[in-house]
Amino acid sequence: MKFQFKIQGYQTEAVEDTVNVFRGQPKRDPKHYRRDIGKIAKGSIFSEEEEAGYRNADVELDKKRLLDNIRDIQIQNQIVPSTSLSDGHGVVDLDIEMETGTGKTYVYIKTMFELNKQYGWSKFIIVVPSIAIREGVAKSFRMLEDHFMEHYGKKARWFVYNSSNLNLLDQFSQDSGISVMIINTQAFASSMN
Repeated sequence: MKFQFKIQGYQTEAVEDTVNVFRGQPKRDPKHYRRDIGKIAKGSIFSEEEEAGYRNADVELDKKRLLDNIRDIQIQNQIVPSTSLSDGHGVVDLDIEMETGTGKTYVYIKTMFELNKQYGWSKFIIVVPSIAIREGVAKSFRMLEDHFMEHYGKKARWFVYNSSNLNLLDQFSQDSGISVMIINTQAFASSMN
């Protein structure tokens, strides 16, 4: 049985608003870097392609432009405008709130495809609070593969993080296409140690 997904207007608006936070960001190809593949056995030959890794291009917008973009979106949606950007782990911390059952997972997956289309970003990490939610997200990715292939002409390569299978993390870094790692907070915290 194949599911048919109806695109909801409010979901499209949520995706557009999120993508527009970065309005003015130039589209860039993924940044290429040389991966450290560790010790190489004597006589082994590796091509440059096998050592290649990819990451998202940097956000080139300054804090004023980001805040202006966020404020514009907040005003359009009748939300009290922010007075400053929060100090977080990245360039900007965003909270996107949606009611239960409105398609949050669909929205953030579609947002990844749009961020890739608009700005060239291709690396995404989904951090969820529990193993059960992690498995639900993985199921959504499986169910939505064909749907997004129809709309974007590409599939996201995704995997569930497992510390005993780090070659998937290596593949994540080697892929220049849309790549998604799904990880729960406990695994994320312990992997950071």
